[in-house]
Amino acid sequence: MLRFLYPAHCVLCGDRGARGVDVCAACFGELPWNRRPCPRCAAPLPPDAEDKLCGNCLKALPAWDEAKSPLSYAYPVDKLVQRFKFDGDLPAGRLLAELLADYLAAGSSGKLDCIVPVPLHISRLKERGFNQAAELARPVGRRLRIPVRLDMCERVRATAVQSKLDAVERRKNLRDAFAVKKPVDGRHVALLDDVITTGTTVEVLTRALKDMGAARISVWSVARAATPF
Repeated sequence: MLRFLYPAHCVLCGDRGARGVDVCAACFGELPWNRRPCPRCAAPLPPDAEDKLCGNCLKALPAWDEAKSPLSYAYPVDKLVQRFKFDGDLPAGRLLAELLADYLAAGSSGKLDCIVPVPLHISRLKERGFNQAAELARPVGRRLRIPVRLDMCERVRATAVQSKLDAVERRKNLRDAFAVKKPVDGRHVALLDDVITTGTTVEVLTRALKDMGAARISVWSVARAATPF
C-alpha cells in the first residue's frame, strides 16, 4: 500500500525506482558489485587472480568462518553509506538493507541462530542517534526470519574512529572494547556491519564470541573494501 501511494524513486539519480526498490534499473546495473569475493573474507579479488583465497587469507585466515558482502566499497555505494551513516538518509539505508537482504536470501550460510549488529558505544550512539548496523540488521532479520539480538554484545569502551588509524593502531584501539553479555555456547552467529574495511572490528568481536563458546561466525556487510594483497 505504501509503495503504491509513494512509489520508489532512485536515491542516486531521482528517476522512478525499479523492482519496488529505491534505485532505477540503470543505476542498479552500474553499482560496484562484488562479483568475485574471497570466500573467507569477501574481499574483492582481481579478475586475473589465480588463487581462490585472497592474499591476506592465504597468509593468515581470519577468526570468522565465512563472510558475505554483495558490493565493493566504491562509488556510489561509499556515498550512500556515508549519507545513511552520518546524515541520517533513511531511503539510502533502506536501499542498502534491501540489497544485502536480497543477496543473502539468494545464498546459504547454513542454520543461523541470530544476527548481531556490531554495537556502538553509548557515547557514539547518543552522538549519532542510531546504530547504522542495527538499522540494517532489522530488515535483513525480518526477510530471512532470523532473530536480531541487540543485547548479546556491548561496546564497553569508547574508541577512536577506526578510519583514521592504520592496521596496528586499529587492533590496539579495539583491545577489550567488546563484552559478550548473553550465552552463545554452540551457536552460529552472523555479525552484521555496514562496511568491512580491514576487518579488525569484526575480528575482535569474533574472538570475543568464540571465547564465550560460539561455534561458528558469519560476517555480513553491505560492502567490502578492497585490501592490498
